[in-house]
Amino acid sequence: MVLNPYFQQGAVSEQNLVQDLINEQLKIYGIEVYYLPRQYVTKNTVIKEVIESKFTDAYPIEAYVDTYEGYEGVGTLLSKFGIQELDDLNLIISQERYSSYITPLIENIPNIELATRPKEGDLIYFPLGDRLFEIKYVEHEKPFYQLQKNYVYELRCELFRYEDEVIDVGVDDIDETAVDKGYIQTLTLVTDPVQATAITGIVTEGGLRKVTLSNRGNDYTVAPRVAISSAPSSGTNAVGIATLISNLIDCDGVTSKKVQGVEIRNPGYGYTVAPGIGFISKTGVGAAATTEVADGTLGIVTLTEGGSGYVTEPLVTIAAPGVGTTATARAVISSAGIVTAIRWKDAGVGYTVGDTPTITIGAPDTDAAGDYEVGETVTGAASSTTGIVNSWNASTGVLEIKIVDGTWTLGEDIVGTNATRALRVINLDDAVTPFADNDNIETAADAILDFSDSNPFGDP
Repeated sequence: MVLNPYFQQGAVSEQNLVQDLINEQLKIYGIEVYYLPRQYVTKNTVIKEVIESKFTDAYPIEAYVDTYEGYEGVGTLLSKFGIQELDDLNLIISQERYSSYITPLIENIPNIELATRPKEGDLIYFPLGDRLFEIKYVEHEKPFYQLQKNYVYELRCELFRYEDEVIDVGVDDIDETAVDKGYIQTLTLVTDPVQATAITGIVTEGGLRKVTLSNRGNDYTVAPRVAISSAPSSGTNAVGIATLISNLIDCDGVTSKKVQGVEIRNPGYGYTVAPGIGFISKTGVGAAATTEVADGTLGIVTLTEGGSGYVTEPLVTIAAPGVGTTATARAVISSAGIVTAIRWKDAGVGYTVGDTPTITIGAPDTDAAGDYEVGETVTGAASSTTGIVNSWNASTGVLEIKIVDGTWTLGEDIVGTNATRALRVINLDDAVTPFADNDNIETAADAILDFSDSNPFGDP
């Protein structure tokens, strides 16, 4: 034998003693971090590139912070991609603690692939900085075979760059770190649909029945103000609101916004002749119309219940008079899905006092049931678009979606495992992440540089 036989080389008892001492040192001088194993959901079949992954488990473990003087790496960097945080962190954990504690917990989890040691791509939650770090390299031979054995793993980590991974480990501090990261679409869904209701009165003498366009005009950017001649001193002035229509092409091939029509908000009272009407605008020109007054028109509509859950304008039905013309109207809904007004297209004629007609506003043709779970996949019933739930607020109906595949259709049902709700509003603006501050940089730059110039960085 070459080695001295009176000294034990690689004795298990001595190795266990060293391991126990190291474990105790880590528990005394270390900090508690969370280890998040990566689950590979989808991989490329050719080069085995990971396309989709998720994190659903987090395990507390003691670790020594080897970068005790602060984060390593480049730090905060201003690049062409914006402001970037490039911090590194080195942690030391016990090999024995990992194999006896974490390995048995994750070895039977699907899509883990490697459970016997920490693997590159797994995450470490660092509570002191409230940050997630990704393991880039695992050093298992440092210190180098003392008593013929290695005792620790050195985890060389970089600040985690979010790439639409699902992070739902059940620990609020960890889950919240990824809530506002990545490209997120915000969908506002129907909460509790309620049918709107309304009542109206009768104008017995000289109400504005309808407005008929004789010229739609051209080049309107916003709806012009409608000016209607005043009623006699004993009457009430009528009020009309113009609506616009886009994509109408003139005979010369020019496309512009034109006046679609005039809806009556208040028919007024006491007109003896048809009032004059004009359109006041700072942009478009040329719109013209005529008016018609009648006795027995319907008056101002009062909403008794604005309802909720409307995605598209509901049908408005008015009961017919005994003799005359049935009124027609349009419902106006807000971005919140509430009916805010009923405007007359034709206030009708022949309605009599004591026989006030019933106004029926269609019910919301929407679904609203159940709650969505963070991390689940939801599907658009009409568009077949899919996405992963990032957050769900049942009281406001706001659903945040990430990893979107397709384009949502307004009004379609968003179907989850236990929820189906109609889509009311789509917001495609992505959230500003802590890894890039491009939006703020662009805003500040626009105030300094003239980007209408072909070379804003050169001489004037």
